[in-house]
Amino acid sequence: MDLETIQADQVLDTSGLSCPMPLLKTKKTMKGLKSGQILEIIGTDPGSKNDIPDYCNKGNAEFLGMEDKDGGRTHYYIKIK
Repeated sequence: MDLETIQADQVLDTSGLSCPMPLLKTKKTMKGLKSGQILEIIGTDPGSKNDIPDYCNKGNAEFLGMEDKDGGRTHYYIKIK
């Protein structure tokens, strides 16, 4: 899947937050989304590069990918199961 063409249903900006807050906010936001919706998470915490894919791979969501963008911020894309 081309990350540039993904249309997120909701965007969560966790920039400036450190572990474990980005993952906790991601879990809370996911609860408000329906199956099949896409959540884009923007963050600066390097630990999230492991935490978010690991959380998804435990069966909580489908990890679509991540990319580093503007000024050290990473964008993560997950699809709600």
